[in-house]
Amino acid sequence: MKKVLAFDIDQTLNVAKTPITDEIADLLIRCLDHFEVAPISGQKFDQFLIQIVNRLRDRGVTNKQLTHLHLFVAQGTQYYKYFPTSDMYDENNWQQVYNYPLTPDQVLKITKTLEQAAQELGYWEADKLAEGDQIIENRLSQVTFSALGQMAGTEAKYAWDPDTEKRKKIVARCKELAPEFDYEIGGTTSINAIVPGMNKVFGMTHLLEELAVQKEEIQYFGDMTQPGGNDYPVVEMGIDTITVHDHHDTAFALRGVLAIAENLETKEAPKAEE
Repeated sequence: MKKVLAFDIDQTLNVAKTPITDEIADLLIRCLDHFEVAPISGQKFDQFLIQIVNRLRDRGVTNKQLTHLHLFVAQGTQYYKYFPTSDMYDENNWQQVYNYPLTPDQVLKITKTLEQAAQELGYWEADKLAEGDQIIENRLSQVTFSALGQMAGTEAKYAWDPDTEKRKKIVARCKELAPEFDYEIGGTTSINAIVPGMNKVFGMTHLLEELAVQKEEIQYFGDMTQPGGNDYPVVEMGIDTITVHDHHDTAFALRGVLAIAENLETKEAPKAEE
């Protein structure tokens, strides 16, 4: 029996950069009654709140259930857990358990490398940015290139690099310019730049430690499980992985997982005395 359900976010739990649907929120709330639930993604902490936590609250999640939700931010190089202090939800009760940030020099070099590579290849499209948006974002323990920025529309993002060929070229050039860093393709327009080893292997290894579980007790869901994708390190770890194409696939799989868990709970429940 699995104890932990771990998820990529974009294209796994949602349409990229949008809040999860009612259906996914309802399924996750049910999961919280049976499993530890651990989203792990390259996104910032506030995006975890916007895309997942706030939607769970809209659908009636309780504080008790939230204590079983574990947010592994920036590929798990940051970890947040909810510690309720009353029956009322308080966003400030999300506490950072650990953080492994890049140094300022590393952030600067990665930023320059990503911009140079994109400029050289003709993929630097700052003219398409919404006001106040940015292509390169310092996420403390990683630097993320988002070709059209964070605020771009979903349709534009899906159309920009559907076969990942543009990002593969950027990654190849970055490896020539700054080979001391790793570059992972994620989401629809993103590249996550990290110190080697600070990918989802790092995050999942810490997940094992923080939740005191074995690899065999985790079920992982992700859409980028191919070599070079940001979910592939999880596959290489030997963690059971379900490859999905979108949140509809995830919903289908979760209904099956929950049917088994809830059926087992019914069978194991003590019978009332006659």
